[in-house]
Amino acid sequence: MTQNELGGAHTTIVGGRTGRKLAEIVARHPMVKRIVPSVISVKGAAGGKTVAKVLRSDARGNLRLLISSGTSAQELRIITTVGDFPAGESLRCELNWMLSEAMD
Repeated sequence: MTQNELGGAHTTIVGGRTGRKLAEIVARHPMVKRIVPSVISVKGAAGGKTVAKVLRSDARGNLRLLISSGTSAQELRIITTVGDFPAGESLRCELNWMLSEAMD
């Protein structure tokens, strides 16, 4: 992932190498312009596996990527080139399929 694709106040991604690999899979999609990491939070239950899921589109077609690893979770904003909700939802389905293939 290049600096142009990763923006925001920090570049830390939950899950170490695995979390970064999952974010890179999303960043390589031609309709993804940029990924902006957000705050890392602590969740209640501990789990050992790093998992990622793309969440619901906003009105402009931008998405959110949720990565959780152990007791930490992080939401990353995905800035896309699509312009509306239906196209964003279509992209969400495609990205979730790509992530599921990578996590198997």
